[in-house]
Amino acid sequence: MKSISHRTITITASLFVSLLAFNNTSHAETDFSYKKSEITDSITMLHGAGGNIAVLKGAEGLLVVDNGFDKNSDALTAALGELGEAPSFVLNTHWHGDHTGANESLGGSVIVAHQNVRERLAKGSAAPREIQPAASAALPDITYDSGTTIHFGDQTVTAVHYPKAHTDGDTVVFFEPAHVVHMGDMMFAGYFPYIDPSSGGSVYGYTKAVAAILERIDDTTIVMPGHGAIGNKADVQKFYDMIVATSATVKSMKDAGKTLEQAQAKGLSDKWQGWGDFFIDEARWISILWAG
Repeated sequence: MKSISHRTITITASLFVSLLAFNNTSHAETDFSYKKSEITDSITMLHGAGGNIAVLKGAEGLLVVDNGFDKNSDALTAALGELGEAPSFVLNTHWHGDHTGANESLGGSVIVAHQNVRERLAKGSAAPREIQPAASAALPDITYDSGTTIHFGDQTVTAVHYPKAHTDGDTVVFFEPAHVVHMGDMMFAGYFPYIDPSSGGSVYGYTKAVAAILERIDDTTIVMPGHGAIGNKADVQKFYDMIVATSATVKSMKDAGKTLEQAQAKGLSDKWQGWGDFFIDEARWISILWAG
């Protein structure tokens, strides 16, 4: 992995469109403000629309992981202003607009992401929904392959790439010694996740990545999901167990000769009721697993 010292540095598928629609209608631009949850003395979570945002405060300023929708850029600037000065570093966990929308407004910061994030932002998307290429100021300044490390404030911030998972550019960010992890969209806490094959994601890669993350954290780790409430390793284990169990159920139905429509009509075990309460309902989750 590459190491970056602060001193040396002066979207796609139809289901994803549904996520954007869900979140974009949740709050009006004019009255939205981010909620704040203090994780540690130096780490805060901003939430309320789009992906959860981690803010690390140090003597050097702020380091921000993800940044929500473009339409909430002013609200983000206001929230960051209450925590300190403009951020020195911005990390993107992946390229989706509910996590990178404020990249341009934070373009005075050093933006860091996996190389596939820069490529997808720069290219945009033609189908199934047109997404314009991002402005040059919104593109990551520093990219990596397997991961990178930033020494910032009192924390070692380690960004680890998990390939072909939610997308092909996913990063999970570990803060030590705070023992905090930002999962990006490698975790939707208590909900069926969205997996984006049009951006290089896969059910197999997603499942494998969550298993690897479980091996890396312990019972004292504070887990910040991409969407949902702050949790711990037990919550990640529950999320993983859901993926494995529902994958097996769908595979069993497919192997038995059922059609997708028949599998959706039959549904999953009652154990997973409530997991479809975000934007990926049970029928959509079955279709994701079926295709995967």
